This record gives sequence, structure tokens and C-alpha cells, in this order.
Amino acid sequence: MLRYATLLVAMLWAGAVAAAGPGSAEVRPAAGAAQAFPLATNARVAGDQKQTRLVVDISQKVDIRAFTLANPYRVIIDMPQVTFQFPANTGERGRGLVKAFRYGLVMPGGSRIVIDTTGPVRVERAYVLDAVDGLPGRLVLDLAAVDRETFLRAAAIDNRLPRDPPRRADRDAPSNGDPRPVIVLDPGHGGIDSGTRAASGEEEKAIVLEFGLVLRDKLEQTGKYRVVMTRTDDRFVELGERVRLARQRDAQLFISIHCDALRRREGNAEGATIYTLSEHASDAEAARLADAENKADAIAGVDLSREPNDIADILIDLAQRETKNYSTQFAHVLVGEIKTTARLHKHPLKAAGFRVLTAPDVPSVLIELGYVSSRDDIKQLTSDGWRAQVSEKIVGAIDQFFTTRLAGSGTKPGSD
Repeated sequence: MLRYATLLVAMLWAGAVAAAGPGSAEVRPAAGAAQAFPLATNARVAGDQKQTRLVVDISQKVDIRAFTLANPYRVIIDMPQVTFQFPANTGERGRGLVKAFRYGLVMPGGSRIVIDTTGPVRVERAYVLDAVDGLPGRLVLDLAAVDRETFLRAAAIDNRLPRDPPRRADRDAPSNGDPRPVIVLDPGHGGIDSGTRAASGEEEKAIVLEFGLVLRDKLEQTGKYRVVMTRTDDRFVELGERVRLARQRDAQLFISIHCDALRRREGNAEGATIYTLSEHASDAEAARLADAENKADAIAGVDLSREPNDIADILIDLAQRETKNYSTQFAHVLVGEIKTTARLHKHPLKAAGFRVLTAPDVPSVLIELGYVSSRDDIKQLTSDGWRAQVSEKIVGAIDQFFTTRLAGSGTKPGSD
């Protein structure tokens, strides 16, 4: 979950930026508003395995907070919203105590740098220098190697600091008696978490958001459903928050949208795959993908110590509520509908322990639209025509799913 920095950002930017949770109305900046944010233009790392320094060039002084997280070892730097314009591949390789780092927006009004370290470290100093004599300002972070016990003591102090402001359970408009089924669309990743990346530069977070918005529009055009998005712009949303949103809105269906990728040495794969939740992965590829997707919170610098770890307990509840069966039914219907339009993986139905699918009372699937590592797939994934055609097929699958599910009650989707 977002830590103390969320509260800090809210105080610093109150009245200037409306902090919006997932599912809320999209906040669009006014024309030219991007220039109002400080600009970070470069970053460099120097040092060795005992002491390492990270320096970020920034156009103006900002308030920052740096703290450590364990499992895996990370250092987090939170700050008000910054526009990052680093050279390509910045952060992919580290030096000394820094393995790599990433950066981006974690909420409207708040940015973050997440540093993966080689082991336990201590933040010795973290400060920002003003720009002077035509030179940019500098954000400076000094790290020193420590033993694990020292690291955990420092992390415990961080954990006692104030956390997020309370989440608003009423952040979305009430149903007002609207009988239409609620469908939650969940474009994966976002903000600081880019997901996979094609060799040509396209990022998963942008591909799936664009697809999700097209699917939302087509669903709303039917008039049969109420559609909620976990995000409508480039922001990071925790996995647990995506699940909580679906439950808070009493969703009848949750669809998480992603793309996959294989490294060259792992072979070639292409086509769409539909996943449901299972304690035991259907194959090694499904296990690999679930492991990668479940790391989204760690990638964005979320403290994982408060998150549940036992998917088996959730599955007991799933079995009791028949949610797992509904999820499987929808997955089969979805494959049947999209196979005439979208290229499918040779094994299009799979299962694994995806955290984002763990709502015990909401039928949930995760759709991998294709592989950004495949030249043929990336052409389709970035095609307006392909998005429109596949979205229409998914709408057809949703219609079929709800027609079958509600047939016994004599109710049709969207009927009064």
C-alpha cells in the first residue's frame, strides 16, 4: 500500500491536485499543466559495495522522503509529482549497492523512485539541492551497506510512521437501484510499473489501458451494464486495491487485462490466453506469469508485509461460493467467442495463483491479449481495428455469460 508519502503528497498539494482512487473519474490536467511539475532530466549512480550515491538532476527543489523495504531489499524515494524525462534505459543497470531502479507516477500528485539493492542498506542521507548558476538542482541519495539486523531495525522505525489516509469506500457513485450487472475492467500495471515492453518500445501498461477504454465504451454502448475501471490513466494501483474495488462495487464480473512476453532464450509464443485462479498452476508458463504479475506491488515499492500470502484459504471460500465455477464458465465462453477474431495461444485456457483474481465473491479472469515479444502480436495489439473487433467479441461473451447465468431468474442483463 502507499505509505507515508501519500499523506505527505496530499498535504503538499492540497487544493492543487485532486487525489483520485481507482474507479474514480479521470482527472485531466489543463492545457500546459505539465510544465507546472518539476522536471527530472538525468540520473546517475556511483560508488561500490560499501557506499553508493544516486544523483538525479531536477529543475527545482522538492520535498522528498526516503525509506527502506525488505523482501526484496528496496529503497523508496517519494516526492510530489515530477515529470521524468530520463534518457532511454535509465535505471536498467546499477552500480555498487544499486542493482537497478525505476521511476514514475504512483498517484495523481505523487511520484516515486524505487531502487532495488544488492542487499540490506541504510539511507545515510537524502536531500535536494537548489538549482544555481544555470545548473540543475540535484536530488542526492547516499546508501551504506549494513547487516540485516540493522536494516530491519531501521525498517521497523519506518513502519511506525503514518500510513495512507483512510480509503473512501464511497469513492464511486452508488447504484441508485440500478439493476444492471457491474463489470470491473482492470487494465494491468500503470504508473511506475510499466509491465512488459516490446522490442520496438511499446509498453504493456499503455497497450492494455487503450484496450480497456475501448472495451469500456463498447460495453456502455449496449446499455446493459455498469462499467467500472480500476484505472483510466497512467497511474499505479495496488493489486489488493483492484480486488477491493470489485468487491466494494458488488461486481458480477472482473476482467484483468494484460500482455505477456518471452525473452529470446525462452523460445517463441504468440496469441491470447485466458487465466483463472488456481492454487496450482496449470503449467510452468502459467506459474512464471503469475509470479511475474504478482510482483507488481513490489516493483512499485509497496510494503508487502501487510498483504495476505495464502491463496489456498481464499480458494476454500471460492469453492463455497461457486465463484470459481462461474469464472471457469466465463473463460470457456470467452475463448469460444474471440477465437474467430484473435489469434489464440496453443493452450488458451490456463490457471495459476494470480493475486488480482482472488475476490471470493466475484467471478474473475485475467486475459493476456498476446505477446509483445511476438512481431505479429504487437502489430495486432497496437491496431485500432483489432482492438475494436476483439472488444466486440468480448462483449458478446459477456452477453452470453450473463444471459445463461440469469436465465433461471427470468432476468436479462440491463432489464428493470
